[in-house]
Amino acid sequence: MAYQDIEESRFYQRAENIGDQIWDLVIGWEPFSRDTVGNQLTRAADSIGANIAESASRYSPGDAIRFLHFARGSLRETRFWLKRANKRQLITNDKCNHLFAELNTLSLELNNYIKYQRTRSVKEPDLEYTTDSN
Repeated sequence: MAYQDIEESRFYQRAENIGDQIWDLVIGWEPFSRDTVGNQLTRAADSIGANIAESASRYSPGDAIRFLHFARGSLRETRFWLKRANKRQLITNDKCNHLFAELNTLSLELNNYIKYQRTRSVKEPDLEYTTDSN
């Protein structure tokens, strides 16, 4: 597989886009909603992309996977806060459904990348070297 900078990957760009969409929503909320639900929602959404980026700077695949799991946790937290925002009528059903669809796609892409990283972490067996005494 040819090297691709993580920032060029579709799922990283999707994570950035979701974070930006959520920021654009939250910035217009009244102060109480923005400081409570909005702050948590924005931090969770931005944490998805931040952890993906962090994973790319790790030397070992196992360490990279750990940060990808953090990204997956942040993705689930983002879903939680989106549900809260929707229930509290801070975002429309249509916008909530759109963001959920984006998060579902990102979740699949992220899981596939985690699987790829796991294939990198499989160690090759040690080779035994023998010397021929002839």
